[in-house]
Amino acid sequence: MLKKIGSIVFLGFLFFINAQEKTTDIETIEIQGKFISTPYKSANQNISVITKEEIAHSPAKSIDEILQQIPGMDIRRRGANGVQSDVGFRGSSFEQVLLLLNGIRMNDSQTGHNSLNLPLDLEDVERIEIIKGPAARRFGQNAYAGVINIITKTYPGKRVKISAEGGDYETYGYGFNAHLGNEKFSNSLQANSNTSQGYMHNTDYEIRNVFYQSKMNINNGNLSLQAGFSEKKFGANGFYSSPKATEQYEEVQASVVSLAHQQTFENLRLNSNIYWRRGQDMYLYNREKPEIYRNMHIGNNVGGEINSSYVWGLGTTGLGVELRKEFLASNNLGDRNRFVSQVFFEHHFSLLDNKLNISPGISWANYSKEGNFFYPGLDVGYNLTPAHKVYGNIATVHRVPTFTDLYYVSKTEQGNPDLIPENAVYAEAGYQFQNNRILAKISGFMRNSDNSIDWIKKSLEDPVWYAQNVGKIDTKGVEVELNHKVLKWLKYSAGYTYLDNRLKASDNFVSRYVVDNLKHQFIGKLEIRFLKYFTNEFVYRYNERMNSGSYNLLDQKVSFAKDNFTVYALINNITDTKYTETFGVQMPDRWFHIGVSYNINIK
Repeated sequence: MLKKIGSIVFLGFLFFINAQEKTTDIETIEIQGKFISTPYKSANQNISVITKEEIAHSPAKSIDEILQQIPGMDIRRRGANGVQSDVGFRGSSFEQVLLLLNGIRMNDSQTGHNSLNLPLDLEDVERIEIIKGPAARRFGQNAYAGVINIITKTYPGKRVKISAEGGDYETYGYGFNAHLGNEKFSNSLQANSNTSQGYMHNTDYEIRNVFYQSKMNINNGNLSLQAGFSEKKFGANGFYSSPKATEQYEEVQASVVSLAHQQTFENLRLNSNIYWRRGQDMYLYNREKPEIYRNMHIGNNVGGEINSSYVWGLGTTGLGVELRKEFLASNNLGDRNRFVSQVFFEHHFSLLDNKLNISPGISWANYSKEGNFFYPGLDVGYNLTPAHKVYGNIATVHRVPTFTDLYYVSKTEQGNPDLIPENAVYAEAGYQFQNNRILAKISGFMRNSDNSIDWIKKSLEDPVWYAQNVGKIDTKGVEVELNHKVLKWLKYSAGYTYLDNRLKASDNFVSRYVVDNLKHQFIGKLEIRFLKYFTNEFVYRYNERMNSGSYNLLDQKVSFAKDNFTVYALINNITDTKYTETFGVQMPDRWFHIGVSYNINIK
């Protein structure tokens, strides 16, 4: 394996050397932060950005599927097309990743299983910013292993977009998106619905989203409002409990409303928001016999934050405060609540003619029942040339158990109210080359976790999973990425991640989550444009897990776009691979989709 990694690294560096002759600079992308928006080239963390154009050409049907194309991301789906997925980074659990929608926290205090319940369709995403590594000192709880910020946007003018799609397994969908406004005040409204009879018994689904967003420009700033609602109803054959539980059923809802303010006063920039996020989760062990076992959970997170950054002679200083109340009402977990107070501080400065960039920071969090936590961290980057950069960062993180970790009880699960928060030290060092055709990165990282939380069994025969602090987990890894725009009509990318995840525990047990991470992951993409209006993209993925073997997947999308008209044909799992991503749930065979959309511009 070391020889394999060494070969990849060596080839990557040869490519960097050859590429240096090709160019100057690429257009910078501003990465949105709590305090400071940073040009992509200046960021001293491992960051990936998925653009609107990449989303349009990708053979992905949902946000979780587009995230699967990022090296280091571990999306473990139950079902298809965005029904239910867990998201992890580099061997993390799904509870250790923070989800943001336009900077607003979307994580569910009940369980991380619901984090990807987002009230919008993939087509309405402007871009997705992904921070790999710890970001708790900037974002707080759940930013343990990474942060995903999904960004939407309003546009001036009057435009209506209608879309429809269909596919195998009686899959149908339709959508509506309207933009109305001018440079001063703009609005967007989208609604979509998708249904399918499912790829096997009891995997049917209905997914409906409505999302509204507005933006008003004010003097040196703006006010923005977003409101969304999502509902999913789906058969959950073997999704939870046991593979033998073939008649499970679930209905989940997610709502969000937020109002945000941004304004600049000479050297001072202020960002503030207030938000409400509601989640509802209804589960039936048998959809035909709901009296056997039924859970209903309703959670509400209400909060607000004020963040500021000030530019002065010694750099840029950021300071922020966030207050949040989490409520849960559940027939299983009981009535629970906690209050969270957080203070954030960060300073950014440069030395050596702005070649050396340093960002120390720390945050403090108080949980009303769990106590105080401190998250210090440091990012450092050095620009060898305008195209070459080396960087490193180190931080400490904690994660407070969810209400499910603490209190859930069923015939097959037993929560643990005595759990203590898990914590880790995370460090990464890397090299990045970037110009107007090439983006290439190589990094090594480590995460030493203590008091790690997992659901375990004493033996395979034990019918019950128990929530426990299982001990220390040492994670080490290497990641290599290459994106190359060869010609205007041809580009490709490749990414490889290797993980060595080792659990140090005093007892032997069967782990449900933490030791079934991806060990080897390779992702390759090829995009070809032809005959002026056509685009053909292939995405190949190889995944090998520590305990459940390996599989290969190939997806393809051919699209035609001219003026205001677009039509596409998409095939998932072209090779008809038999595979599972989590909990032994059989994933779909080959799945064919077609779709069409039309923009109506109104004068």
